[in-house]
Amino acid sequence: MITKQLRLSVVAMGLILAGTALARAAIAPAENLLPADTLAFFTVPDTAALRAASKVSPQMIFWNDPAMKPFHDKFMAKLTKKLVAPLEQDLGLKVNDFLALPQGQITLAVTANGASGKSDTSVGVLLLLDAKNQSEVLKTNLTALTKKWTDAGRALRTAKFHGLAFTVITLSTNDLANILPKRPPVTEIGKEPQPAAPAEIYFTQYQSLLVVGNSPQVVDAISARLTGGNAPVIADDPVFAADKLSQFHDSPTYYGWFNGSKFFKLITADSQNDADSDTPSFMPKFSASKILDATGLANLKSACLVVNNNREGASVVFHLTAPESSRTGLLKILAMPTKDAGIPAFVPADAIKFSRIRLDGKQTWAELQKMISNISPQWLSSLNSVIDLANTMAQARNPGFDLRNYLFDNLRDDIITYQKPPVADTLAAFASPPTIFLLAVADVDKAVDAIKTLASMGSPQDPANAPREFLGHKIYSIALRTPQVATGGNPPPQNLLYVSSAGGYLAISTQSTPIEEYLRSADGKGKSLREVSGIAEAASQVGGMGTGLFSFENQRETMRASFKLLKSANAGNPVMALVPPAFREWTDFSLLPDFDSVAKYFYISVFSSSANADGLTFKAFSPRPPQLN
Repeated sequence: MITKQLRLSVVAMGLILAGTALARAAIAPAENLLPADTLAFFTVPDTAALRAASKVSPQMIFWNDPAMKPFHDKFMAKLTKKLVAPLEQDLGLKVNDFLALPQGQITLAVTANGASGKSDTSVGVLLLLDAKNQSEVLKTNLTALTKKWTDAGRALRTAKFHGLAFTVITLSTNDLANILPKRPPVTEIGKEPQPAAPAEIYFTQYQSLLVVGNSPQVVDAISARLTGGNAPVIADDPVFAADKLSQFHDSPTYYGWFNGSKFFKLITADSQNDADSDTPSFMPKFSASKILDATGLANLKSACLVVNNNREGASVVFHLTAPESSRTGLLKILAMPTKDAGIPAFVPADAIKFSRIRLDGKQTWAELQKMISNISPQWLSSLNSVIDLANTMAQARNPGFDLRNYLFDNLRDDIITYQKPPVADTLAAFASPPTIFLLAVADVDKAVDAIKTLASMGSPQDPANAPREFLGHKIYSIALRTPQVATGGNPPPQNLLYVSSAGGYLAISTQSTPIEEYLRSADGKGKSLREVSGIAEAASQVGGMGTGLFSFENQRETMRASFKLLKSANAGNPVMALVPPAFREWTDFSLLPDFDSVAKYFYISVFSSSANADGLTFKAFSPRPPQLN
């Protein structure tokens, strides 16, 4: 009996010791390590899980599809030659040696780092990488890296923080710091600019965790926490704690958090230093605090981004913590009322994009005026002068005209837009696909008159241009400003805006066909977009269509048009102007396959927004393409 009890005790003790060892080896999540002055951070809690999910994601399967191989291989070869190889040469490391190391979290954070708005204080940058079972490989790679640097004559030193030994390297002008944005030096009249202090990188390995920082303050704070200290962390922040509870549940694939209160306080102090400067300026100086107050951003406590990838699809949630009681400016405008934003029956099934916003135009205009006035009363005065000029011009033919009454006070609370596929495979067709805007207005005739008046300020209108009758409705053709051409060149065709009305909406388009199709849709014979399979199911993932804003995109058809556009790109094609110059030689769009061979990787996406007493939430969802299930 005693022997049996002894054996049980030994087993129990062994389990306790094993559990203790495992607990000691486990690295805390980012929010329990990052210092309390963190301004923003982005974390992947489990990179091994992310890797596994990425391998079966539609985007990764598409990128590795054999049909994409010619384009893929050329792009990756240029990436290696232009970016990876120089980086490896400058830092004396192999990128592939480190790519497989992240097994747990990988976190990038920006901290205040003791800054109080003074221009000579830089924010802290912190990188955390948990190698977990690759801990020994991480140790080996770091040892080899420091040896390479030492053999190459790089100056290394050691600094200790709470018992942790950090290797410190001063970055040369050829290092990674050279491609990062730099803050211009602050100069004072009559004084030479002070040279910037050389950038340094501090790094160490604690158990399986790689810690990299850009200043002694930032690594000191996390060292204290890692070694058992009670240094305050971001998890102690009540705003973060509330966001974590409401937003970071269900094990997100990755997430990020922005400390609005601390960040805006920092830039407000920095702006005040600039405002107090004697350095002359040709532009009027505005206080950052005044701009933040006017736009309402001063009342933004935090923002967080949450991304989840699973077998059902990919979801993105962006949340702004801004209490309703203090919401003003942009935050008040973006807070949509809980109203139906569903797809009306008249939207055709072949529409590839749709959006509906239940935004009260009259209230929005009032809030915008207040915001402009709070930033600069002179700006509001200038705006009113333009409106008064428009009134004077229009009152010559209509003494009762008032742009404020005819347009801004005339707007109701519904804005709808939808787009159909390009009608041809030309650059002009891709640039201007059939699109229609529908505005709910109280008085259509007044709204049309207001639009014509505004257009006449930039382009003369032909008084003889009478509206055209179509199915019992009037279609107005309003001339817009025509681009100038060189002397002797052929004048370009006149740009026209087509305007009509039906069903309480003012219909606006740069083409007559969408207007005619909308007016014709009243017969109810065509299939509606809301009947298309998959949309209702996807909408349920973003809270439905009754939250004041809803949009839809047929990604398969928009990508089909994009493929056609990109495949037509070449050195003499204006499309190449859309590609950043540094990347033009990386991408040979002629190597893209026919879209039908990769169409199965694309499907649809939906988007919605909602507001409650605590803040604003924006949700997007892309269901997994059915052909991949």
